Amino acid sequence: MKTLRRALPAFVVGAVLLATWQGWVTTFDIPPFLVPSPLLVLKTLVNDWPVLGGALLVTLKVTFLSLLCAVVLGVAVAFAFVQSRWIESAFFPYAVLLQVTPIVAIAPLIIIWVQSPTLSLVICATIVAIFPVIANTTLGLRSVNPGLANLFRMHRASRWQTLIRLRVPSALPYFFGGLRIASGLALIGAVVAEFVAGTGGTGTGLAYQILQAGYQLNIPRMFAALALIAATGVLLFLLMGALSRWALGGWHESVLRPGEGSG
Repeated sequence: MKTLRRALPAFVVGAVLLATWQGWVTTFDIPPFLVPSPLLVLKTLVNDWPVLGGALLVTLKVTFLSLLCAVVLGVAVAFAFVQSRWIESAFFPYAVLLQVTPIVAIAPLIIIWVQSPTLSLVICATIVAIFPVIANTTLGLRSVNPGLANLFRMHRASRWQTLIRLRVPSALPYFFGGLRIASGLALIGAVVAEFVAGTGGTGTGLAYQILQAGYQLNIPRMFAALALIAATGVLLFLLMGALSRWALGGWHESVLRPGEGSG
C-alpha cells in the first residue's frame, strides 16, 4: 500500500498528460500520420501485438544478456582495480574511453566484425552498460569505514577476508546504484545497436519495427513501439530497485526506515 501511495502522484501526472494529449489531438483534428492519439496508440499496440510482442522479446533478450555481461565483467574489473592502485591507474582511463565513445560510431564495425547478429548486439549494449558497474563498484569497494579497516588489520585478516567480509558488504549499495543505471543503459545500447543493424536490413527487435514503421509511414505503430521501449525501461528500473531493497532491506541504513534495525 505504501508503494502504491508513493507512486500515486506519478500516475496522476501521467493521466493528466495523456488526457491533454488526447484532447489536443481531438480538438485540433491532428492527422494520425503526424501525431496519433493515445487511444489510437493503445489500439495499435493491441492489434499489432503479435509483431510488437515478438520484437519486444528479442530486445529484452539482448538487454538482459548485455546487463549480465556488464555485471560479471564490471565487477571483475572493479575487484582487480581495488587490489592495486597501479592497475586502476593503468586501465581505468580505458574504461572511461568506453563510456565516452559514441556507440553509434563503433556499432557498425562490431556488427561487421562479429558474424552472429545477437552476439554483436550484446557486445554493443555491454559496452554502453558496463561503465556504471565498474565505477560504482570500485568506489564502493574503496569506501570502507576506516575504523573497521583498522580492526581487520589489527586482527591480521587476509586480503581475501577483508575483501569478502568488509569491502563487498560496503560496496553493495554502490553496486546496486550502478546496476539501476546500467539496466537502462543496456536497453539503450540494445535499441541503438538494433537501429544500426536494422539500417543494414537485418534485425527483429523493437528498433527494427520503428524503422519499418517509419519507412511505411505507420506512425501509430512507431509510437506503440516507443511506448513499449519506455515502459520496459521503467520496469527495469523498478526491478533493479526491488532487487536492491531485497538485498539490503534487512541491514543497510539506505533502505531501512527510521526506527528499524535498532535494538
